[in-house]
Amino acid sequence: MKIPRPKDVKAAAANDATLVVTSADFLLSMVETRWASKNGSGRKIESSQREHRELQKIEQQLTKLQSDTGQDDATRTEIRQLHERVETLRKQMAAHFAAWEKTELARHPQRPYALDYIERIFTEWSEIHGDRGYADDPAIICGMARFHGEEVMIVGHQKARDTKQKVYRNFGMPNPEGYRKALRAMKIAEKFSRPVFTFVDTPGAYPGLGAEERGQAEAIARNLREMARLEIPIITAITGEGGSGGALAIAVADRVLMMENAIYSVISPEGCASIMWRDASKKELAAQALRITAKDLTELGCVDGIIPEPEGGAHTDHAAAASHLDEVLKKNLSEVKNVPIKELVASRYKKFRNMAEFSRVEA
Repeated sequence: MKIPRPKDVKAAAANDATLVVTSADFLLSMVETRWASKNGSGRKIESSQREHRELQKIEQQLTKLQSDTGQDDATRTEIRQLHERVETLRKQMAAHFAAWEKTELARHPQRPYALDYIERIFTEWSEIHGDRGYADDPAIICGMARFHGEEVMIVGHQKARDTKQKVYRNFGMPNPEGYRKALRAMKIAEKFSRPVFTFVDTPGAYPGLGAEERGQAEAIARNLREMARLEIPIITAITGEGGSGGALAIAVADRVLMMENAIYSVISPEGCASIMWRDASKKELAAQALRITAKDLTELGCVDGIIPEPEGGAHTDHAAAASHLDEVLKKNLSEVKNVPIKELVASRYKKFRNMAEFSRVEA
């Protein structure tokens, strides 16, 4: 038997490393080519950005005109024409929303958050605080409510719009105590046989030093395990950003639904671009490669249904967005309630185990 010399081993290792790099570059070039063929090497993105800027200017002009007192016929005509232009622009933007445009919509500061939906869909909301171990985490809200007269439990990420509230809610990024509070609420729901609704909208779990010291990964992992075997119906709605394990920690459900302009991904497009291309400016390309939209994830089998949004996005009409969500939640709850609990739990477990299956093919 010939024993390889150290130089031979080093050469083989170098060749393997070169092969890995070359393969990665080849795959990335394929993604870039496919993206360019669909998007015209950025022309589509630039057109959408121009439309978005024009829409913002018109909306500002409309706000100014509508706030003026003593409007004459000319002003009213101008307002009507501006409204027509806004509708036209929204239709044009909706016609070619790419993955990055949907990412921007999912992050829109005026998009409705969990409490906005709770206010419009549920009644008798009573919030639960604290994890009975460390603290209360405002980035996750939990509470009991009624849904069309039925007692339910609600768990959701909560973002904010002004600076003070953003800091209070930690920008929608939960700490371990938030996930432990969520699990405590879900265990209460199981005890009293109440269905659980979860609303996902987070950039991800908080990555701070304190969160890691208090067991962020363990808290998420425990939620995944326990939610997989809770003996109650669970329905999840991804209403905005679904960021990585921070989203999945409250999304192991019998029905996983996505708002039309929401996203759901293992990493943000900017993070992916920074890792794969060493260039965060390629976020549009990364967003498409990640397949983070509701349509893509439905085709992949990760999501069970898409919730329609008002024209232009949920931020344009909170009441209409809540109405669409209410209708879909009601339909899905009636379906899962008709399934025996043992079958429901087995089906939930099987669904998540079957995701990302692959087969090895012999050459």
